Amino acid sequence: MYKCHPSSKVAVRSGLFFALAVLLVASSPLAKAQKAVFSGVDRIVAVGDVHGDLAAFTEVLRAANVVDPSGKWIGGKTNLVQIGDLPDRGPDTRKVIELLQNLEKQAKKAGGAVHILIGNHDAMNMYGDLRYTTAAEFAAFKSDKSAELRDALYQQLLEQNKPADPAAFKAKFDKETPLGWVEHRQAWESKGPIGRWTASHPAVLKINDTLFVHAGLSPRMAALTIEEINKSVRTELLEPAKLQGGLTMAEDGPLWWRGIAQGPEEPMSAHVDTLLKNFGVARIVIGHTPTKAAIKPRFGGRVIDIDVGLSQSYSGPKDCLIIEGGQVSTLLGMK
Repeated sequence: MYKCHPSSKVAVRSGLFFALAVLLVASSPLAKAQKAVFSGVDRIVAVGDVHGDLAAFTEVLRAANVVDPSGKWIGGKTNLVQIGDLPDRGPDTRKVIELLQNLEKQAKKAGGAVHILIGNHDAMNMYGDLRYTTAAEFAAFKSDKSAELRDALYQQLLEQNKPADPAAFKAKFDKETPLGWVEHRQAWESKGPIGRWTASHPAVLKINDTLFVHAGLSPRMAALTIEEINKSVRTELLEPAKLQGGLTMAEDGPLWWRGIAQGPEEPMSAHVDTLLKNFGVARIVIGHTPTKAAIKPRFGGRVIDIDVGLSQSYSGPKDCLIIEGGQVSTLLGMK
């Protein structure tokens, strides 16, 4: 039901519509990789997959006393964790990103922090798998140069491909390349401002005795360190030629693996214990697999799925995980 893994038939940046080289804006220096291990944090608020729903996201942040009604940080020294999957399925991805970028700065000034993990949909938008990107997400990037940019891309592709049926080629191009599409790709690709920002985030984050990862950590990941996992994902996103065979697109990688979210608990329990021991934590918090109900503890609370499907596309409840003073709770109560 939730499967959206890139199949072997989907080549990275394949198809007619990734020939953007001559259209890309000049890039600025890459953002520094963000720190991924923290201790001594008194209050953590963790929110699951957002999927372009600004209203639902801000409603949760307000309820958790992280932002005020105008969206400004009031969380003090709180550490806000967003588990990944900002884009796709909803219309407001660009606004969600802008909110988080502002909150990163505001929280830092207040002595708190904002941590955004890389989810599979964040990565997909970087490497060009746009199966779940909505028309509104492209439209959010429209500018007065959109028609000119799209025409330049079309002319480039026309010259490169020399189609036997130009009319059919143009019809396909127009259908798959709405105004704003080029700017969306410019922003999200590895040299673009959103792409660079995304790649600066960790895939795995440790705060106090809690490990956060978008999907889960498979047996293959258990032998790796946080630094090794994060370096691999970051490198692959910034150097797309390394994606094939890497961790970012791997079905058992940290952005995709659903084993501890869906697998039977008894045979998987030993693996969970190994993860807790190897990473030195008491619990693992994941997203990626929507509960579409309450935040879901598994393995006696050693794993907690916080993807409640809060976006309108899933119509789940508005909830988040709160870890304060060593106590774990939720806005709606954990069931």
